[in-house]
Amino acid sequence: MASSEEDGGGNGAVEKENGKKRRLGALATAWLIFYNVAMTAGWLVLGIAMVRFYIQKGTHRGLFRSVQKTLKFFQTFALLEVVHCAVGIVRTSVLVTGVQVSSRIFMVWFIAHSIKQIQNEESVILFLVVWTVTEITRYSFYTFNLLNHLPYFIKWARYNFFIILYPAGVAGELLTIYAALPYVKKTGMFSLRLPNKYNVSFDYYYFLIIVMFSYVPLFPQLYFHMLRQRRRVLHGEVIVEKDD
Repeated sequence: MASSEEDGGGNGAVEKENGKKRRLGALATAWLIFYNVAMTAGWLVLGIAMVRFYIQKGTHRGLFRSVQKTLKFFQTFALLEVVHCAVGIVRTSVLVTGVQVSSRIFMVWFIAHSIKQIQNEESVILFLVVWTVTEITRYSFYTFNLLNHLPYFIKWARYNFFIILYPAGVAGELLTIYAALPYVKKTGMFSLRLPNKYNVSFDYYYFLIIVMFSYVPLFPQLYFHMLRQRRRVLHGEVIVEKDD
């Protein structure tokens, strides 16, 4: 009898724990659906605003200024994706997600927002258009996937659009940083010169050059990773990752 009671108590504890996990899983899924719907809607609003601006004005000049509040809000809101990875409700590397999100936020706040002289550069519009199409596709893919009702076109778009959009976006970001270099060098913005009470120096101009060179090793890795994912998802290939 004692053994039977212990077994019953153990089963009850297991069932209780499983029930708790199911509730937490349901809450996490509900939150992720809400988050991805909100982000899809936000980037759609941004895309529509960009199209309306260009139709009304007939030029890209002033476009960044007109959409910057929406852009800053939704791109900064994406920091939650790092939290999602950290707490385990999304099974993706915290480091990879952190680098991707922080690089976008860096472009928005520390380049386009801070250096107003470059806001009308065509390269800014290039990465804005690329980001918008990419994020509408990506967040709608996640939303339909979570709802277990993924249209083939959304899946196809997710794993094909990036072939052109990813290099175009990188080109837009690099050209924008390059355009910012003369203004950064001239003003010394975000730089710390010696002597100072901290006895350290920081040159934002050279930091931006380092950032540009960091694209060289990072871009191919992420791009070819997406190509492997594309073959696996669309063509059913079994991809064996090599250990370093």
